[in-house]
Amino acid sequence: MEVVFIFVLIALMALALGSGFPVAFALPGSAIIAIAAAALTGYVLEGTTDAYFAVGGPAQWLSAGVTNLRGVYWEVERDTLIAIPLFIFMGIMLQRSKIAEDLLVAMAQLFGPIPGGLGIAVVFVGALLAATTGIVGATVVAMGLISLPAMMRNGYSKPLATGTIAASGTLGQIIPPSIVLIILADQLASATDQASNARKALHKAATGEISMPSELDVSGTSAGEMFLGAFVPGMLLVGLYMAFILGFAILRPKLAPAVPFEGERNARFWGRTILILVPPLALIFLVLGSIIAGVATVNQAGAIGAAGALIMAGYRLREDAPGAYTPAIIAVVSLIALYVIGENWSLNIKALGPEDDQTGLYLALAATAALLASLVWSGIRVMNIEQTLQGVMLETAKTTSLVFIILLGAAVLTAAFRAFGGEEIVRHFLQGLPGGFWTQFVIVMAVIFVLGFFLDFIEIAVVVVPIVAPILLADPTANITAVWLGVMIGLNIQTSFLTPPFGFALFYLRGVAPAAVKTTDIYKGVIAFISLQLIGLMVVGLYPPLVNYLPNRVGLTAETAPPPRNPRLQMCLEEDALARIEDNGGAIRSAISDARRLDLSYLPERTAKALSESFDSAEEALRLLPEAGQAADRVQTAAVEYRPLHDRVRLLERDIGRAETEAKELQTSINRTIGEGPRIEAEKAEKAARIETLMLEAEELRGRIPAEWDAAYKTFAEINREEQNLRRQYRRAGEDAASPALETLTLIRAVDALRDIRPALEAFRDRIGQAAPADLVDPVSELRSAVGEIDGASDVRSAVNDARKTLRSDDPDEDLARAALDEAIAELDAELAWRSRAEQELAPGLQAYVGGIGSSIGVRALDRMPNDVALAVAACEASHRNLSLNF
Repeated sequence: MEVVFIFVLIALMALALGSGFPVAFALPGSAIIAIAAAALTGYVLEGTTDAYFAVGGPAQWLSAGVTNLRGVYWEVERDTLIAIPLFIFMGIMLQRSKIAEDLLVAMAQLFGPIPGGLGIAVVFVGALLAATTGIVGATVVAMGLISLPAMMRNGYSKPLATGTIAASGTLGQIIPPSIVLIILADQLASATDQASNARKALHKAATGEISMPSELDVSGTSAGEMFLGAFVPGMLLVGLYMAFILGFAILRPKLAPAVPFEGERNARFWGRTILILVPPLALIFLVLGSIIAGVATVNQAGAIGAAGALIMAGYRLREDAPGAYTPAIIAVVSLIALYVIGENWSLNIKALGPEDDQTGLYLALAATAALLASLVWSGIRVMNIEQTLQGVMLETAKTTSLVFIILLGAAVLTAAFRAFGGEEIVRHFLQGLPGGFWTQFVIVMAVIFVLGFFLDFIEIAVVVVPIVAPILLADPTANITAVWLGVMIGLNIQTSFLTPPFGFALFYLRGVAPAAVKTTDIYKGVIAFISLQLIGLMVVGLYPPLVNYLPNRVGLTAETAPPPRNPRLQMCLEEDALARIEDNGGAIRSAISDARRLDLSYLPERTAKALSESFDSAEEALRLLPEAGQAADRVQTAAVEYRPLHDRVRLLERDIGRAETEAKELQTSINRTIGEGPRIEAEKAEKAARIETLMLEAEELRGRIPAEWDAAYKTFAEINREEQNLRRQYRRAGEDAASPALETLTLIRAVDALRDIRPALEAFRDRIGQAAPADLVDPVSELRSAVGEIDGASDVRSAVNDARKTLRSDDPDEDLARAALDEAIAELDAELAWRSRAEQELAPGLQAYVGGIGSSIGVRALDRMPNDVALAVAACEASHRNLSLNF
């Protein structure tokens, strides 16, 4: 019966949307009506409002919708949505200030003489506007008003001209910064959590282990990663569009002719062109560059974009007036000054003391004040000229409200869909399809593509993604990343703007196109570009590194990069290390041999022993990693025959689990049924019969498990265990090979600190007997803390602490305290003796040793990966790895 109410929910939503009812109210309204209808029907027919809900009752699911609404607004971790109004403001401000119009004119003049040049210029400007605005409607309208008449006047084919403008206007949906990507990142954050729980449950059911190794978990995403992941696919679409237009112009020159520039390309022309192009490009660099470099979060980058758009509008709206560029010049000078000041002075206010040089702080405050003044000045200009600021703020508020209300309505709709077991039905349907993950994925993509004919991108993102994304992400067969799935869905959703009957880009263009352009011309024109988008979708789908590599590269080379010990990186680190051993094993062995010849005789016994053993560990690691690689090859060879059997049995076990779970739920329902009567007894009998049928199905499925399964599973598990044991031994040996050398180098580098602290120890020893013991407690405590900060000075600190204890006691013994300080100085001198010698004799050799093994077998002991290793790991992690045999 729950299925009936799923259809009721969908029918209500389709009817409301089809009748033109506002989306913001159609989504939650359909959910509330469907839940109320299910509760009323259950009460009338079954005597309980909970009868026709998969779990719980109407109150629980209505409150679940409210909880989802609160989650969108009030979860501290989900602050990404703050960036939406900032980017909307930036886009509308640039469009209202006619900067988009300037870009179109300038690009048309530059590219016009090339075959198809006007079309290429439109695509180029579409990409620029996408990276600065991301507002489809504003982009399509602006380009339709400016470029379409020019293209028609110069003999362009109407379908080509309209298709180019409509398609280029939609680039803002995939080229960052994009509202679609922000919404998808927000939706995928919840989907990743659900997928992670599902994968852990799958691992526990398959292996019986309580905890799942973290390297098998689902990888999440963020808005910043989505921006990085979408950048290359966005450029791929731009390249496809330009290549198509150029090819069309070459094959049919009369339908896309070159347009020579009639003016003179003098210094004034190039100066104006540069002035038009540089500010938007600089804004793109600041917004995207700050995210890529890790300098700013997505929200902060949105604020940068909004401020930059305000300053650009401030000079554009007063372009011909005296002093038009003064606020912009002040802003640029202030930013340059802040950069220079930050490079030469510390601006960390908390770390600055009264004795520190505070010149940089005052200069930074002055530069910040100048920057704020330029923003206020530009804001006043924009507010006073044709009330532009008021109009932009109003449009920003309207668009932001629309986005958020749809998000909230979708949260209620999703809760209702789950209330009737819709999520389980979709999961069972997708997982029951032949062909595994890729069949599921293709069908989901096809459904999203078809929905694009009727729904807006926001509705698809917030309704479909929460349902299907957890299912796709949880599948260990493909082990896709959340950022790749998000970009694939974003590319697919982009077509929704071009597909009739509800392609919004078509409506926008139809509204500004002259009467000579027929609607059929627009429809014909977008067909080629829809095909190009599908080609781009296929290319990105077949080659995931186009999406995954850039986020991986930025993440692994940033200051906040995960350490090499991160479990998720181990397979790729070991693949890279094995390749380095194969290519450069002689140099690594030579580094180990050279280290063995170092004189360790004067080092403390413990340090010398650790170093000597580390060289043995390095030799062992060199032996173990190739053995682990050979074991991995044996696993891959065995997997060829084992995988089909494994997949078959796991499918049978999944179906058995479903049958047994349904039987348990039915039994629970029977036990909880209250009341008597023929109808209730008949329902119980029907459920009991269903339970018996399910148990028979489970037994029949169990009987279909091949007899050789247990032996095959045990054999493969032994081979796999051998590989894992070798890898664990290698990782231990690799850390033991490098850690003692790194620790010893740290001790050696602390020799200057030891030298600096010695006079303080002597001075304090001399004060004992000259001052009251009580007056010496605080100074000796400070001295103990200073010694404790020096690496490897624990014995010295212990002796100083003994002196402190003596001075703090009820009966202080000054002679005993002085003796403790003498012991501390003696310990310090002993440390100084070997460290000073090691600084000259041992440190260079240890540095060479660490350098020789640090990029291969010793990388796990480092605080961060070397840059070349990080790049290799980023490339390795960019491809999806099948993990199904671990489940």
